[in-house]
Amino acid sequence: MIGGIRVYDAHTHLGAAQHSGRRWTVDDMLRHMDSQHIEKSLLIPFPVVEDFRQAHDEIAAALQSAPDRFAAAACVPPFIAAGDFREEVNRCVALGFTAIKLQPQYHGLNPVSRRSDFFFETALQHRLPVIAHTGSGVPFALPSLFIAPATRYPDLRIVLGHCGGSVYYLEAIVAAGVCPNIFLELSSLMPHHIAEVLDSVPASRCMIGSDLPESAATELGKILTLNVPEAAKAHILWGTAARLFAAT
Repeated sequence: MIGGIRVYDAHTHLGAAQHSGRRWTVDDMLRHMDSQHIEKSLLIPFPVVEDFRQAHDEIAAALQSAPDRFAAAACVPPFIAAGDFREEVNRCVALGFTAIKLQPQYHGLNPVSRRSDFFFETALQHRLPVIAHTGSGVPFALPSLFIAPATRYPDLRIVLGHCGGSVYYLEAIVAAGVCPNIFLELSSLMPHHIAEVLDSVPASRCMIGSDLPESAATELGKILTLNVPEAAKAHILWGTAARLFAAT
Protein backbone atom coordinates (compact mmCIF):
# COMPACT_ATOMS: atom_id res chain seq x y z
CA MET A 1 0.00 0.00 0.00
CA ILE A 2 1.26 3.45 -0.93
CA GLY A 3 -0.36 6.59 0.44
CA GLY A 4 -3.31 4.55 1.60
CA ILE A 5 -3.86 2.95 -1.84
CA ARG A 6 -3.38 -0.76 -2.48
CA VAL A 7 -1.18 -1.68 -5.45
CA TYR A 8 -1.79 -4.43 -8.02
CA ASP A 9 0.86 -4.93 -10.71
CA ALA A 10 -1.29 -6.11 -13.60
CA HIS A 11 1.56 -7.04 -15.92
CA THR A 12 4.79 -8.69 -14.82
CA HIS A 13 6.78 -11.77 -15.79
CA LEU A 14 8.08 -14.77 -13.87
CA GLY A 15 10.45 -17.45 -15.13
CA ALA A 16 13.18 -17.51 -17.78
CA ALA A 17 13.11 -15.59 -21.06
CA GLN A 18 14.90 -17.12 -24.02
CA HIS A 19 14.91 -13.92 -26.03
CA SER A 20 16.51 -11.72 -23.35
CA GLY A 21 18.15 -14.09 -20.88
CA ARG A 22 16.18 -12.60 -17.97
CA ARG A 23 15.35 -14.83 -15.02
CA TRP A 24 12.96 -14.01 -12.17
CA THR A 25 12.12 -16.52 -9.45
CA VAL A 26 9.22 -16.37 -7.03
CA ASP A 27 11.58 -15.33 -4.23
CA ASP A 28 12.98 -12.54 -6.43
CA MET A 29 9.45 -11.39 -7.16
CA LEU A 30 8.28 -11.37 -3.54
CA ARG A 31 11.34 -9.40 -2.42
CA HIS A 32 10.77 -6.92 -5.22
CA MET A 33 7.06 -6.58 -4.45
CA ASP A 34 7.74 -5.96 -0.78
CA SER A 35 10.34 -3.32 -1.60
CA GLN A 36 7.85 -1.47 -3.84
CA HIS A 37 4.79 -1.96 -1.58
CA ILE A 38 3.06 -4.04 -4.26
CA GLU A 39 0.37 -6.18 -2.67
CA LYS A 40 -0.45 -8.42 -5.63
CA SER A 41 0.98 -9.18 -9.07
CA LEU A 42 -0.39 -10.88 -12.17
CA LEU A 43 2.35 -13.29 -13.23
CA ILE A 44 2.76 -14.00 -16.96
CA PRO A 45 5.34 -16.24 -18.65
CA PHE A 46 7.84 -14.46 -20.83
CA PRO A 47 6.71 -14.58 -24.48
CA VAL A 48 9.64 -16.74 -25.62
CA VAL A 49 10.38 -19.67 -23.33
CA GLU A 50 11.98 -23.07 -23.73
CA ASP A 51 8.87 -24.95 -22.58
CA PHE A 52 5.59 -23.09 -22.11
CA ARG A 53 4.09 -25.89 -20.00
CA GLN A 54 7.03 -25.77 -17.61
CA ALA A 55 6.70 -21.97 -17.48
CA HIS A 56 3.05 -22.37 -16.49
CA ASP A 57 4.00 -24.95 -13.86
CA GLU A 58 6.44 -22.50 -12.27
CA ILE A 59 3.79 -19.80 -12.11
CA ALA A 60 1.21 -22.28 -10.79
CA ALA A 61 3.62 -23.18 -7.97
CA ALA A 62 4.00 -19.49 -7.11
CA LEU A 63 0.23 -19.06 -7.15
CA GLN A 64 -0.23 -22.03 -4.85
CA SER A 65 2.47 -20.86 -2.45
CA ALA A 66 1.14 -17.31 -2.10
CA PRO A 67 -2.41 -16.98 -3.49
CA ASP A 68 -2.91 -13.69 -1.66
CA ARG A 69 0.10 -12.18 -3.48
CA PHE A 70 -0.26 -13.58 -7.00
CA ALA A 71 -2.70 -14.09 -9.85
CA ALA A 72 -1.69 -15.82 -13.08
CA ALA A 73 -2.09 -15.49 -16.84
CA ALA A 74 -1.36 -18.24 -19.34
CA CYS A 75 0.68 -17.59 -22.47
CA VAL A 76 0.15 -20.40 -24.98
CA PRO A 77 1.70 -20.22 -28.46
CA PRO A 78 -1.32 -19.89 -30.74
CA PHE A 79 0.02 -21.94 -33.66
CA ILE A 80 0.36 -25.27 -31.90
CA ALA A 81 -2.31 -27.86 -32.71
CA ALA A 82 -5.76 -26.56 -31.78
CA GLY A 83 -6.42 -29.47 -29.43
CA ASP A 84 -3.11 -28.93 -27.66
CA PHE A 85 -3.85 -25.22 -27.32
CA ARG A 86 -7.23 -25.83 -25.71
CA GLU A 87 -5.85 -28.59 -23.52
CA GLU A 88 -3.17 -26.31 -22.10
CA VAL A 89 -5.63 -23.49 -21.49
CA ASN A 90 -7.94 -25.97 -19.72
CA ARG A 91 -5.01 -27.13 -17.59
CA CYS A 92 -4.06 -23.58 -16.64
CA VAL A 93 -7.64 -22.78 -15.66
CA ALA A 94 -7.67 -25.86 -13.44
CA LEU A 95 -4.45 -24.56 -11.85
CA GLY A 96 -6.15 -21.27 -10.98
CA PHE A 97 -5.07 -19.00 -13.85
CA THR A 98 -7.53 -16.18 -14.47
CA ALA A 99 -6.27 -14.53 -17.69
CA ILE A 100 -4.54 -15.34 -20.97
CA LYS A 101 -1.84 -13.37 -22.79
CA LEU A 102 -1.55 -12.81 -26.54
CA GLN A 103 1.86 -11.58 -27.64
CA PRO A 104 1.58 -10.67 -31.35
CA GLN A 105 5.13 -9.33 -31.37
CA TYR A 106 6.37 -12.93 -31.03
CA HIS A 107 3.19 -14.91 -31.81
CA GLY A 108 2.02 -13.42 -35.10
CA LEU A 109 -1.70 -14.02 -34.77
CA ASN A 110 -3.81 -11.51 -36.70
CA PRO A 111 -6.62 -10.41 -34.34
CA VAL A 112 -8.75 -9.13 -37.23
CA SER A 113 -8.72 -12.44 -39.11
CA ARG A 114 -11.37 -15.05 -38.36
CA ARG A 115 -8.40 -17.38 -38.12
CA SER A 116 -7.92 -15.93 -34.63
CA ASP A 117 -11.45 -16.78 -33.45
CA PHE A 118 -10.28 -19.95 -31.69
CA PHE A 119 -8.08 -17.87 -29.37
CA PHE A 120 -10.79 -15.44 -28.32
CA GLU A 121 -13.49 -18.12 -28.15
CA THR A 122 -11.33 -20.24 -25.85
CA ALA A 123 -10.75 -17.23 -23.59
CA LEU A 124 -14.46 -16.43 -23.55
CA GLN A 125 -15.38 -20.04 -22.80
CA HIS A 126 -13.35 -19.83 -19.59
CA ARG A 127 -14.24 -16.17 -18.85
CA LEU A 128 -10.55 -15.26 -19.13
CA PRO A 129 -9.65 -11.65 -19.91
CA VAL A 130 -7.23 -11.45 -22.84
CA ILE A 131 -4.12 -9.36 -22.21
CA ALA A 132 -2.89 -8.35 -25.66
CA HIS A 133 0.55 -6.85 -26.09
CA THR A 134 0.25 -3.69 -28.17
CA GLY A 135 2.81 -1.27 -29.55
CA SER A 136 6.02 -2.90 -30.75
CA GLY A 137 5.39 -5.73 -33.18
CA VAL A 138 3.12 -4.03 -35.71
CA PRO A 139 1.04 -4.69 -37.66
CA PHE A 140 -0.59 -7.32 -35.45
CA ALA A 141 0.19 -5.37 -32.27
CA LEU A 142 -1.71 -2.26 -33.37
CA PRO A 143 -4.34 -1.37 -30.74
CA SER A 144 -6.96 -0.63 -33.38
CA LEU A 145 -6.91 -4.24 -34.59
CA PHE A 146 -8.43 -5.38 -31.30
CA ILE A 147 -11.62 -3.49 -32.05
CA ALA A 148 -12.48 -6.44 -34.32
CA PRO A 149 -12.46 -9.23 -31.68
CA ALA A 150 -13.88 -6.89 -29.04
CA THR A 151 -16.82 -6.23 -31.37
CA ARG A 152 -17.22 -9.88 -32.39
CA TYR A 153 -17.20 -10.96 -28.74
CA PRO A 154 -18.78 -8.19 -26.65
CA ASP A 155 -18.68 -10.32 -23.49
CA LEU A 156 -14.93 -10.83 -23.85
CA ARG A 157 -12.74 -8.45 -21.86
CA ILE A 158 -9.56 -7.35 -23.67
CA VAL A 159 -6.70 -5.51 -21.99
CA LEU A 160 -4.40 -3.58 -24.31
CA GLY A 161 -1.01 -4.12 -22.73
CA HIS A 162 1.21 -1.00 -22.80
CA CYS A 163 -1.78 0.96 -24.16
CA GLY A 164 -0.12 0.91 -27.57
CA GLY A 165 3.08 2.44 -26.28
CA SER A 166 4.05 6.05 -26.82
CA VAL A 167 3.63 5.78 -30.61
CA TYR A 168 0.18 4.15 -30.77
CA TYR A 169 -1.49 5.22 -27.52
CA LEU A 170 -3.98 7.37 -29.44
CA GLU A 171 -5.17 4.21 -31.22
CA ALA A 172 -5.69 2.62 -27.81
CA ILE A 173 -7.80 5.59 -26.72
CA VAL A 174 -9.95 5.22 -29.85
CA ALA A 175 -10.28 1.45 -29.37
CA ALA A 176 -11.39 1.89 -25.76
CA GLY A 177 -13.82 4.59 -26.84
CA VAL A 178 -15.41 2.33 -29.44
CA CYS A 179 -15.49 -0.82 -27.29
CA PRO A 180 -16.54 -0.74 -23.62
CA ASN A 181 -15.02 -4.20 -23.14
CA ILE A 182 -11.50 -2.89 -23.89
CA PHE A 183 -9.31 -1.96 -20.92
CA LEU A 184 -5.93 -0.19 -20.94
CA GLU A 185 -2.75 -1.20 -19.12
CA LEU A 186 -0.52 1.86 -18.99
CA SER A 187 3.08 0.61 -18.73
CA SER A 188 5.66 2.35 -20.96
CA LEU A 189 3.64 5.55 -21.47
CA MET A 190 4.97 8.97 -20.54
CA PRO A 191 3.04 10.81 -17.79
CA HIS A 192 1.49 13.26 -20.24
CA HIS A 193 0.29 10.32 -22.35
CA ILE A 194 -1.43 8.83 -19.31
CA ALA A 195 -3.10 12.16 -18.57
CA GLU A 196 -4.36 12.25 -22.15
CA VAL A 197 -5.70 8.70 -21.82
CA LEU A 198 -7.60 9.66 -18.69
CA ASP A 199 -9.19 12.61 -20.46
CA SER A 200 -11.05 10.08 -22.64
CA VAL A 201 -11.13 6.72 -20.83
CA PRO A 202 -12.49 6.19 -17.30
CA ALA A 203 -9.89 5.28 -14.70
CA SER A 204 -12.09 2.28 -13.87
CA ARG A 205 -10.94 0.78 -17.20
CA CYS A 206 -7.24 1.56 -16.69
CA MET A 207 -4.58 -0.26 -14.71
CA ILE A 208 -0.90 -0.16 -13.88
CA GLY A 209 1.72 -2.70 -14.92
CA SER A 210 5.47 -2.86 -14.56
CA ASP A 211 6.11 -5.27 -17.48
CA LEU A 212 9.54 -5.84 -15.95
CA PRO A 213 9.92 -5.67 -12.16
CA GLU A 214 12.84 -3.25 -12.50
CA SER A 215 10.40 -0.71 -13.94
CA ALA A 216 7.86 -0.87 -11.12
CA ALA A 217 9.11 2.19 -9.22
CA THR A 218 8.97 4.28 -12.39
CA GLU A 219 5.51 3.05 -13.37
CA LEU A 220 4.16 3.63 -9.86
CA GLY A 221 5.65 7.11 -9.76
CA LYS A 222 3.85 8.10 -12.94
CA ILE A 223 0.48 7.36 -11.37
CA LEU A 224 1.19 8.68 -7.89
CA THR A 225 2.25 12.08 -9.24
CA LEU A 226 -0.66 12.52 -11.67
CA ASN A 227 -2.92 15.49 -11.09
CA VAL A 228 -6.06 13.35 -10.85
CA PRO A 229 -8.41 12.53 -7.97
CA GLU A 230 -7.31 9.91 -5.45
CA ALA A 231 -10.27 7.79 -6.48
CA ALA A 232 -8.89 7.59 -10.03
CA LYS A 233 -5.47 6.54 -8.72
CA ALA A 234 -7.14 3.85 -6.62
CA HIS A 235 -8.81 2.40 -9.73
CA ILE A 236 -5.56 2.41 -11.70
CA LEU A 237 -3.35 1.09 -8.91
CA TRP A 238 -5.71 -1.57 -7.59
CA GLY A 239 -9.41 -1.61 -8.34
CA THR A 240 -9.50 -2.29 -12.09
CA ALA A 241 -7.06 -5.21 -11.99
CA ALA A 242 -8.46 -6.68 -8.78
CA ARG A 243 -11.92 -6.75 -10.35
CA LEU A 244 -10.79 -8.01 -13.76
CA PHE A 245 -8.48 -10.82 -12.70
CA ALA A 246 -10.47 -12.17 -9.77
CA ALA A 247 -11.33 -15.85 -9.83
CA THR A 248 -14.92 -16.44 -10.99
